[in-house]
Parts: sequence; C-alpha cells; structure tokens
Amino acid sequence: MANQKGVLMVFKSLLLVLFLIPTTVTKPIQIIATTGMVADITREVAGDHAVVTSLMGEGVDPHLYKPTAADAKAIVSADMVFYSGLMLEGTMTDTFLKAARMGKLVYPVTELIDESYLLEPPEFQGHWDPHVWMDVSAWSQAVEAIANALCEQDEVNCKEYKANAERYKAKLHNLHEYAITSIASIPKNRRILITAHDAFNYFGRAYGIEVVGIQGLSTESEAGIEDVNRLVNILVNNRITAVFVESSVSDRNVNALIEGAAAKGHTVKIGGRLFSDAMGQVGTYKGTYIGMLDHNITTISAALGGNAPEDGFAMMPQSNQPTGGNDEH
Repeated sequence: MANQKGVLMVFKSLLLVLFLIPTTVTKPIQIIATTGMVADITREVAGDHAVVTSLMGEGVDPHLYKPTAADAKAIVSADMVFYSGLMLEGTMTDTFLKAARMGKLVYPVTELIDESYLLEPPEFQGHWDPHVWMDVSAWSQAVEAIANALCEQDEVNCKEYKANAERYKAKLHNLHEYAITSIASIPKNRRILITAHDAFNYFGRAYGIEVVGIQGLSTESEAGIEDVNRLVNILVNNRITAVFVESSVSDRNVNALIEGAAAKGHTVKIGGRLFSDAMGQVGTYKGTYIGMLDHNITTISAALGGNAPEDGFAMMPQSNQPTGGNDEH
C-alpha cells in the first residue's frame, strides 16, 4: 500500500512539472503577399514557420488589379505583408498605408535594390520599371530583404531564415548562369525579343537580348497603328521568325504583328507564351518563380534559334528545384 502511494505521489509530481514547463509551440506567421513571384520566394525563406497567402493568382495582371474588400481585410488581419514595390501594385498603395498605420509590418521586397540598377523609361518619368524579377540576380536581393524582415518579426528562427535564403539564392545563381548561356546560344542577329508589353527590359539587359514591347510598361497603355507598323518592319528587315505572347496580356496586338508581316511576305509564328506579370498554375513547376523563369528562358532560346536543352533548367543537375513551405491560395 505504501508502495502504491509513493508511485502516485511521483506521478503527480511529474504531471506538475510538465504543466509548469513553458510550451515552445508557436503559431505560424500569417503572411500576405501580393503577386505569385513575391509569395513564392517568401515561402522558400519562411519554410514551415509561416502560412503565405497570395492575393493575385495565375494570369492576374498586377497593373490592373483592384483590391477587393476581402483583400483589404486579409491585409489588415495578417502578421506581415510583402509586396513587390516600385509602383507595380499602384492601386493598392492606400491599403498598404492603412495597414502600416495600424502597426502591421509591411515590406516592399525590392527595397535592397540600389537605385543605380533600376531602369527609368522616358514614358514613365518619375517611376521606375517595376519588373525587376526578370533579372534573376536582382530578384535574389528580394530574397535577402524577406529574410531580414522575417528576422525582425521572429528572432528565434532567424538563423533558419538566413540559411533558407542562402540555399535558395544558390539555386537562383545557377538559374542566372543558365539564362546567360541559353540566350547567348541564339545567333546574334536574331537576339530580338518582341513581346506584348515592356516587361522584359531587365531580362534583356541581364542576358544580352534586345527587347521590344508592343505596349508600354503598363498594360493599361495601348499600342497604336504606328507602333505595330514599326514592329512589323523590324520583323521583316531582321528576318525574325518568332514573337511571343504573355500569360497575363491579350494576344490581340501580337496577332496584328503576325498579320502585318504576312502582308509583306514574311512568315512569323508565335514562339510561345511567356510569363511576365504572373506565374503559371499553382501547384506546378511553372507556378514557382524558378519554373516561371526557366520556362521563359528555354522558350525564348528555342524559338529564336538557340540551343537550350529541351527540358530546360529543371532537368539539369544544378537546378536543385525548390520545395516550398506552407501556403494558401
């Protein structure tokens, strides 16, 4: 009997000790990201410590996107908000300011990119070209900015965020090198990329290809007849046989180029559908930032006479394809 009482007392003591030990289980950080590109790299850095929700899905044009009441509620309810910046999400500025006034942590992921790097096209006086994710080396700096922000919010897991960022940046470095090699394989006189709008200027500068957009930087601008005729002459005079459509922009102007070239006896085909302001389908390789850029690089190289491998960067040993953390869509 004395033995049983002793065992019972020990058991109760253990229960008391366990009850008094503070729990280390924490809820994942709730993060809102605007575009798919921002959401994807945030997941890579945050890993299992965050649930990342993207406001803009597949094929959504951020230039034209208008936030809904549900978006505004999600933003002010989140622990952190990441957006691209450089006026890409111009219509959402007021919502970000409101969230910041409420004490929310709101971060533009492009904040570490030096102004000397940024492009300022004449038609966008006072505004930078926001499409910096088209240069993989520049978007790597966005990864670092996210890691810094997460460390401010969650110091306990800072080392893990930094390690995740460095690991992911190594993959991006390999992708950047793949882009340089693939675009350089296109015959020099055919290195002209004609697309629906001017989203590829940083891509062109980084990888050595001339870029011509039918519309301006923003898809809100319209291409005139003179613009179309000028581009038809470029196609015919340079014997360019491929132009490209974009996932988030109407094909109408690109089809007008093809018809205009045909009227002058020159055959031009659609070289492929590129991802510009939005990624591919959620849950697929093209629905990741690396997959998006890989698709663009490989498609452009193949259509213009380069020798990028048929399966692209994804099947190369150095690709080390990314594995995301928690996500919601």
